[in-house]
Amino acid sequence: MSVTRLSFQGLRNLASVDMCPSSRINLISGVNGSGKTSLLEGIHILGMGRSFRTRQLRHAIQADAPYMTLYGRLSGDPEITLGVRRMRAQRELELRLRGEKGVRLAELVETMPLQLINPDAFRLLEGSPSGRREFLDWGVFHVKHFFLDAWKRTRRAVKHRNALLRRGRIVPSEIAVWEQELATWGEQMDTLRQAWFSEFLPVFNETLKELIPLPDLSLQYARGWDKQRSLIDVLHDSRQTDQQMGFTQQGPQRADLRIKLNKQPAVEVLSRGQQKLVVSALKLAQGRLLESTTQRHCIYLIDDLPAELDSTHRGKFCNLLEKMQCQAFITSVEPSALHGIWDSSTEVGMFHVKQSGHGVSHLLPDG
Repeated sequence: MSVTRLSFQGLRNLASVDMCPSSRINLISGVNGSGKTSLLEGIHILGMGRSFRTRQLRHAIQADAPYMTLYGRLSGDPEITLGVRRMRAQRELELRLRGEKGVRLAELVETMPLQLINPDAFRLLEGSPSGRREFLDWGVFHVKHFFLDAWKRTRRAVKHRNALLRRGRIVPSEIAVWEQELATWGEQMDTLRQAWFSEFLPVFNETLKELIPLPDLSLQYARGWDKQRSLIDVLHDSRQTDQQMGFTQQGPQRADLRIKLNKQPAVEVLSRGQQKLVVSALKLAQGRLLESTTQRHCIYLIDDLPAELDSTHRGKFCNLLEKMQCQAFITSVEPSALHGIWDSSTEVGMFHVKQSGHGVSHLLPDG
């Protein structure tokens, strides 16, 4: 699956975009601030319903524009269309899939699997566990049936238990209901996560080895509570301390991926370039596992690929991307940094974002 057409109106500083990308590699060049990242942002909003640059989507709407409309067409038989519209005066997104309104965001996410590699991706190493849980759950969602239902039910149970903890006096019969609900669905969620992780780990190790040899680097899944005890027992025994804290301290909502090198947090040992390669291995392994288990392909959004990587490691990254047979959109200030890397049989589309004197940028074919 690949994007065969993109049409954007009202997105940041970009003039109307009507793009027919290559089914494989798309190189987007332009000076800093020209709008290269905005193009990736538009694709991300189209497939995820949210931006990676702002929490408020109204900030992604072009100045003085009343709305932003993003449209995409995906290869297939028949082809699949999807669209997102965000009015400046409204908070709700209007989503369309195959021409139908009223679709759920999860359907959009499932239809167009995206992986983003940008400076924020370093948060997988240096950020809070929430980012790593999101990475983990993206993988489980796309390859394990019923995960979304377990995730929603678990989240609801945590919310209700926390509300009872903060209420003051605990009524055992009331909180027990939500503890049982949380234990039931939390254990199921953990089972699905563990199954996915056992499949993901060898793929990650192989991917990392192809990018950079780090034999002492380890990746471990931590489920969020004592692995020797059942969740229902942990919740029952921790009521008093949880009440003092005002929230549920243990459970699947506290799961994490621990990335270490020689038993130390990897972020404290690795250079910036090594960190980028580890993060890239995590992201590329997601796509490789998705491909092997579902025969579907990720679409990769890669912002400023040459940054922090020397020519040797840029070449290894690009060669691995080629082997995956996936579609990628890659930005770079210097287009020459990514020339001469690709195999002659790989379809490469080149585009240039040019900024006009009025601050509006145009996406143009390059070459």
